[in-house]
Amino acid sequence: MSSTATLLKRHNHRVHPCKPEQKQELLNLLLTQNANKTILVVASDTTGIINNVEDAKNTTIISDEDLAKSPELKCELLISYDLPQKAIIYMTRIARTSEFALILLDPQEQTLLYPIETLTGRTLMQETIAGFETVIPKAEPVKKEFKPRDDKKEYKPRSNDFKGEKKEYKPRSTDYKGEKKEYKPRNTEDRGDKKYGDKPARDDKRPAKKPYNKDAGKSNSWDNKDKKSSKFLGKDENGKAIFSGKSGDRNHRHDGTPKDYVPKVPGRKINIKSLKKPEEKE
Repeated sequence: MSSTATLLKRHNHRVHPCKPEQKQELLNLLLTQNANKTILVVASDTTGIINNVEDAKNTTIISDEDLAKSPELKCELLISYDLPQKAIIYMTRIARTSEFALILLDPQEQTLLYPIETLTGRTLMQETIAGFETVIPKAEPVKKEFKPRDDKKEYKPRSNDFKGEKKEYKPRSTDYKGEKKEYKPRNTEDRGDKKYGDKPARDDKRPAKKPYNKDAGKSNSWDNKDKKSSKFLGKDENGKAIFSGKSGDRNHRHDGTPKDYVPKVPGRKINIKSLKKPEEKE
């Protein structure tokens, strides 16, 4: 992105839409309105522009090729008579202006404006001047020409003239080459009272199943452990009580004597009103 493009204020970088045949007239109007500024008019081809420009002071008309050969050429107002095919060439144009940049845009050059807006990083304001109104056509989808379907072709029966040898139709033979097994109905007398899906009788040699024990395999089950009472054995050298085993009962003193039951004392109620300080009298 050009540094000049960032310095140009948004309302000073504008696009004036107009018809191609009105470009010369609009250019003369802009030159008259900005006669107090140094103006640079740039076009891809300056043929026919110089002769039609009215007498204007501080105005230079130059092409992109000649502009690249004159790096010292600067201006206050840049007017692009047309847009170049490459957006980077337009960036070299606005690098020569210090305050204003205007574009005379006809509808056919609208597609060349989008790459320029991409490089500048913002959309350019479009201002229509009275008397130079134009309508930029919107892109519409191309409609295909409707072609009615051809009339149905006349039906022609299939020709009986067959080039190859036509095989004679032979019905399927009912003679079975293999030996046909005689159908025998299922004997239900051998099954007795058995039904389909019944399990076979249990073999007496197999051991009987043991009854289900829910505590089987649980080594840490509390029910399987022998509960032993914990007895006080005395005190050690440090005066700490020693017991015979672990116990869940801890309601005893270090010497082994049971603790006395002490009822819980409810908390004392405080009257909040009594805590308030008396208001000072004036």
